[in-house]
Formats: sequence, C-alpha cells, structure tokens
Amino acid sequence: MHDQNRVVRWITFFFLIVITFQAKADEEWSIDKYKSLSYARVNGEVIHGDMLNFFIGSHENCQKVYNSFTFVTYKKPSDINQLIGKNIPIKINDKNLTAKVQAVYPFFEMGYRVSFSLGTYPLKRYIDYLSNFYVEAKKFEIKIVDGIDFKAAKYFDITTNNWKLDKLVPSVLKARKLCKTISELES
Repeated sequence: MHDQNRVVRWITFFFLIVITFQAKADEEWSIDKYKSLSYARVNGEVIHGDMLNFFIGSHENCQKVYNSFTFVTYKKPSDINQLIGKNIPIKINDKNLTAKVQAVYPFFEMGYRVSFSLGTYPLKRYIDYLSNFYVEAKKFEIKIVDGIDFKAAKYFDITTNNWKLDKLVPSVLKARKLCKTISELES
C-alpha cells in the first residue's frame, strides 16, 4: 500500500509538471526584472528549455541590450567546463558567427545548460536590425557547428534550435519600459 501511494504521488507530480510546461509554452515571451536588469526572453521551439534572452541594464540608462541564448544538452563530456570563455562557431540562419560561452550549469542531473553571449548592442538599432533579419528570413535559427578543434556533437546532442521573434519589438520595448522603472528607483 505504501508503494502504491508513492506511485500515485509521483504520477500526480509529473502530471502537474506537464500542465505547467503546457501553460508556459502558450505564453511565448517572458518579461521581468531582476535587481538592476530587466529582460525579455522566449523559449526555443525545438528544445523548450533553450532560451533566447534580451537583458537591459539600468546602469546603462536602458539604452543597450545584451543578447544571449542557452542550449540544453544531455551529453556529459568531462571537459565541458573548458568551453567557458571560448568563442564557439555558430550559424544564425546560415550566417557564420561565433558566440562566447559564458557559463555551464548542471541541468536536472541529466545534462547541462550552456549559456552563450552574442554581445551588447545599442538597443533600438539592434532590435530593429534583428526584427528585419527575422522578417526577411522568416526564421531565427541558431546552429552550433564544428570549428577548428571543436566538434559540436561531442558536447551537444541537439545542435539546432529556432525561436519565434514575431513579438520581439513589443516585448523588448516592454522590458525597456520596466528597466526605466528600475532607473527611477535607483535615482
């Protein structure tokens, strides 16, 4: 009887998790603040746990945006932490670029979440550029690709994800407005 109760509790727990993830999937963009930052973020379409982030700092008068993304991997190479600080080859819509690995975090004891930086840019110009880039290509896809002394498949089981950016401009502008409330509190 005791084991049966435990099974029922686990089934209920997993059911609640599934409902929570389905509700989150419908939300698309998350906009919030943390300390002196506001942010807008959207979940990946291939791996929901992969995030595309737009951070706006009150210390920069809410005029710049820091763009980052994460990739979840279930591979567990012992040297994954050596990627921190390195520029990894990527393609965004088939355009060759690099992204700097900022951090590697354990992900539910099943793998890792790797955080990448695309850089910091003037907010309005960058968001307009990215919005036009998305509209022209009709997609925003990031692929982690092989490079010199780097094999993507060694570290990532899924090397491609894409994000919907239809609501990019209003979401980032809402995050910027939130950033301005932080600035007002700091002065």
